[in-house]
Amino acid sequence: MTYLIQQSLNALQLGSVYALIALGYTMVYGVLTMINFAHGDFFMVGAFLCFLSVARLHLPFVPTLLISMAGVALLAVAVEVSAYRPLRKAPRVSAIITALGVGIFLEHFTLALSPYPLHIPPAFENVTWNAGGLAVSSLQVVTVLLSVGLMAALQFVVARTPLGIAMRAVSWDRDTASLLGVPVNRVISATFAIGGALGGAAGMLYALSYPVIDPYMGVLVGWKAFISAVVGGIGDIRGAMLGGYILAAVEIAVAVALPSTYRDFVAFSLLIVLLIFRPYGIFGRPRPQKL
Repeated sequence: MTYLIQQSLNALQLGSVYALIALGYTMVYGVLTMINFAHGDFFMVGAFLCFLSVARLHLPFVPTLLISMAGVALLAVAVEVSAYRPLRKAPRVSAIITALGVGIFLEHFTLALSPYPLHIPPAFENVTWNAGGLAVSSLQVVTVLLSVGLMAALQFVVARTPLGIAMRAVSWDRDTASLLGVPVNRVISATFAIGGALGGAAGMLYALSYPVIDPYMGVLVGWKAFISAVVGGIGDIRGAMLGGYILAAVEIAVAVALPSTYRDFVAFSLLIVLLIFRPYGIFGRPRPQKL
């Protein structure tokens, strides 16, 4: 029983990271119906900003978190303005190719700065509490509580603030929202900024939890977060959060029951099976087609 609880805590920690990244995918898709395939590399940049803050500037946890979130948010807005906005009326495949190109650019730019894996020192004293064979670290507690807090804040922004109302209006009908006075470009940039900030926070938490980073770390983690968003229902905030925890639980269960090499195979198989039986995900629903 203790072992089961321990693995559940591990899944909760990993699922919190997946959920934060998945929210970036689902927000951009919800507003633009576009998959930002560079989002996994935004997460990677957040991890490298964490390294810069902790290992080079010797900053504590809170300033490191703010730098990672703000840095990736600015990067996301810059990418949206320079790369995605000019293609907004282009065929959708053009935006997909551009997103993949942005991701490759970020990976190789970071690779030029640091071609070797980097180790990140702790940002604070990581205390482990033991009770009845169960070990809980302060980093696990911080990761889960901070992630849940950011998810709750996002839900409040989307549901209760003028920005959230504008996001939902742009998502429903961009042209009509513009005619009604909604600043569409600013709303879309804000969406990218929020998604990027969440990706930056996820990158920092992941880097502190698994403290060896490299320029390609965002590829596989980004795809898994994308799977989380699709499993939950891409475009739905609740679905992205639930999908992250479901995928993490599946991965941890597979790692416990089978050789770890099967973990990614099962994760991607989960996506295929779900799409067969529920193409829109758990909370997803078909978007109405405007004529």
